[in-house]
Amino acid sequence: MIYSKCTECGSSNLKRDSDRGEIVCQNCGLVIEENLVQEGPEWRAFDAEQRASRARTGAPLKYMSPNKGLVTEIDQYNRDVRGGKIAPSQQAQLYRMRKWHKRASISNSVERNLAIALTELNRVASHLGLSESIREAAALLYRKCVERGLIRGRQIESVVSAVIYAICRQFGIPRTLDEIAAVAEIPKKEIGRTYRLITQELELKVPLTNPRFYITRFVTALRLSGQTQEKSVELLDQAIEKGLISGRGPMGVAAAAVYIASVLTGERRTQKEVADVAGVTEVTIRNRYRELKKALGLKVSI
Repeated sequence: MIYSKCTECGSSNLKRDSDRGEIVCQNCGLVIEENLVQEGPEWRAFDAEQRASRARTGAPLKYMSPNKGLVTEIDQYNRDVRGGKIAPSQQAQLYRMRKWHKRASISNSVERNLAIALTELNRVASHLGLSESIREAAALLYRKCVERGLIRGRQIESVVSAVIYAICRQFGIPRTLDEIAAVAEIPKKEIGRTYRLITQELELKVPLTNPRFYITRFVTALRLSGQTQEKSVELLDQAIEKGLISGRGPMGVAAAAVYIASVLTGERRTQKEVADVAGVTEVTIRNRYRELKKALGLKVSI
C-alpha cells in the first residue's frame, strides 16, 4: 500500500527508513508501516560485468521459443564439464535422454502447434529481413491468437503470415501482402482474410500505411540520388495535404511520386522499371501520375 499522508495527524511529511524497513511520520513520529520488503539488490556492482555476473533474474523471456526459453536442454556436443569427449557408451545414453527430453517438452496440441508455427514464423521473417524485436512481437501476437482460439480450422502458415503483416503495419515497416504471400507461398486473399479476422477479434489498432515508408526502398532499388528521394517525399507530402491518397494503394502513389521526381531531377526511369520495383502495374502508375500532375499543377511530360 502507498501512503501519501499520515493516518494520525494528516501530515504528508513521511520518511521511508530502509535500514529499519519502516515508514515514519516526521511530524508526530507515528510508524505507519513496518517490516517493509527491500526490493533492491543486497549487493553492489561497479561495472556492467559485475552487474551481469551478480544478477539472479536470468535471461528474458523469448516468445520465439515454444517454451519461452524456460526449459533446460541437453546440448549436442557430447562433452563433459572439463571439455573432454564422453565415452561412446555414455553418448548412446545421452542420445536416448535427448530424444525423450525433446518428446516430453512437446506434450499437447498447443505446444506442437507453437513448435511448427514459430519455426515457420522465423523462416518467413528471415526471408523478409525482419529484426529480432519484430519476430518477438509477432510471436507474442501469435500466442494471443492461440489463446483466443483463432487458429482453429485455419492454416498455420496463413495465421503466421497475417500476424507478421499486422506487426509490420504496427511498427511502420514497409512489407506488402504480395511480398509476404510470395515468401510464405500462401494466397494473398487468404492472408488478407485472416489478417482482418485477427484485427477484429483482438481489437488491434493498426495505422494506415504511409506511402513515405516505400520511397527509400524504391529509390534505392532504382539507384536514384538523394535529391530525387527528397523530391519524391515533397510530392507525397503535398498529395497527403490535398487528400489524394485516400482510397488508393500506398504502393501506387509512392511509385508515381518516385517516377515524377525522377523525371523532374533528370534521372528519368521508365514506367516499367518503376512498376517492376514497386510490384504494381504500369496502368496504376499512369493513373496515379495523371492524378498527381493535375492536382499539384505539375509540368511534366512522359
